[in-house]
Amino acid sequence: MSNKDQLYLAGERSTGADVRTQNVTAALSVANVVKSSLGPIGLDKMLVDDVGEVTITNDGATILNQLEVEHPAARVLVQLSEMQDKEVGDGTTSVVILAAEMLKRAHELVKNSIHPTSVMAGYRMAMKESIKFIKGELAVKTGTLGRDVAFNVARTTLSSKIFGRESDFFANLAVDSMQLVKETDPTSGKARYPVKSVGIIKQHGGSAKDSQLIQGYCMLGGRAAQGMPRTVKAAKIALLDIDLRKTKMAMGVQVIVTDPKKLEDIRQRESDITKERIQMLINAGANVILTTKGIDDMALKYFVEAGAIAVRRCKKEDLRRIAKLTGGTLMITLADMEGNESFDASMLGQAEEVIEERICDDDHLVIKGGMNTKSCCVLLRGANMHMLDEVERSLHDALCAVKRTLESASVVPGGGCVEAALSIYLEDFATTLGSREQLAIAEFAEAMLVIPKQLAVNAAKDATDIVAKLRSNHNAAQTDKAQAELKYTGLDCITGNIQNNLAAGIIEPALSKVKMIQFATEAAITVLRIDDMIKLHPEEQQQ
Repeated sequence: MSNKDQLYLAGERSTGADVRTQNVTAALSVANVVKSSLGPIGLDKMLVDDVGEVTITNDGATILNQLEVEHPAARVLVQLSEMQDKEVGDGTTSVVILAAEMLKRAHELVKNSIHPTSVMAGYRMAMKESIKFIKGELAVKTGTLGRDVAFNVARTTLSSKIFGRESDFFANLAVDSMQLVKETDPTSGKARYPVKSVGIIKQHGGSAKDSQLIQGYCMLGGRAAQGMPRTVKAAKIALLDIDLRKTKMAMGVQVIVTDPKKLEDIRQRESDITKERIQMLINAGANVILTTKGIDDMALKYFVEAGAIAVRRCKKEDLRRIAKLTGGTLMITLADMEGNESFDASMLGQAEEVIEERICDDDHLVIKGGMNTKSCCVLLRGANMHMLDEVERSLHDALCAVKRTLESASVVPGGGCVEAALSIYLEDFATTLGSREQLAIAEFAEAMLVIPKQLAVNAAKDATDIVAKLRSNHNAAQTDKAQAELKYTGLDCITGNIQNNLAAGIIEPALSKVKMIQFATEAAITVLRIDDMIKLHPEEQQQ
């Protein structure tokens, strides 16, 4: 590097091949971390952070989130898995592995003096072609198939998680809970399945099989006083963000009292203000009062007398959800425009009943039959908290997969089927092109095979052998019309055989695969475009 460059840069500059090699190495090292956790027999990772908190997980996004990655190119991959997690919810591991593999292949091409622009153009073409091929050839419409499809999708997602053996049980939970929260969009008539409406409560103790689905919204926290009723039918719910304790003077307010009797009056008035507020709520018809702040012991007796349930110190996000569920409004203050305090009955949410139930060791409030939307709650049981956290993450993936399947209504066979089919198809497609992109597309096709290979390796099977079988089947399916059924062949990781995965019920939402290929290609291209890196030194502080 010449001295000329050094003069005006307070940092290092590396260009050309060095940067590319660095970036690709960094990306590969990130992918190697999650590589062995892919698939139904994937292994788990144990992450210990700087405070000593332990996370044991199999979920690609969680693993990468916990790693504090320094290298900027590797960070692209971490963001990529987060993105996949947000958009699809599942497939976070495979997207990273695929992107890293594409980068590695592209790097080889660039080393052999093919310009990066040609490689990128080839990758983009390959991506478009693959998506067209998935949608046209492999995707199966599920409008007619009903519940089984959702169940199988959930089972496929869960099979790679910590409780793979019980995947049927949890897949049922996932499908049932998604069916409960189905809403129909009044304008387009499309069904929507909001994952957020499914609450998840974790209680350790019992075995994973003791988990259950609770209809209604469930939140931690019992009644504030023992005299209150345990159930309220036809509940009118007031949601407050206000303190119902004795009102005190604001800071810095001085009152000079000459007559000692007046002091007593001031104290009396302080407690009366709270009493009036409570009276106002009860007069508006509220019989369930939830507040994020405190309620005085003195104030509780008014609720007990009115036969209402009051709960203090609720979480704000719980109240927001309950507001959405019951059609109520979260009140931040009781003041109205005139400067007086008032409470309008239209602010109350409505539900069929509110019950306090003892679930495991804690009291929970269950709100059933909300006015607006449906809601349900999954109670997870397990031996310890690590296990529960992992089960919650897995269940979230399953819920997302079910949602995508039910909304987009098309699925593809899993188990490396799509990837093997694409690699054959793209190889044929590459040979039809007479331009530079041909090489890039051929490499893209090769890169696709990393998924079936890794699945086989993780299942302790002979990868070369299995991938060869898979490819011969898919080649037959694409060249010979009579054997078109073979296009659904994929890998069965448990036995290590090749089978029709569509029939075996190993399926994934088509959207998940399409997004995976799009995101992986984009990420690979992003990193590949970089040919110069300037890293500035941190400024030294003057002492």
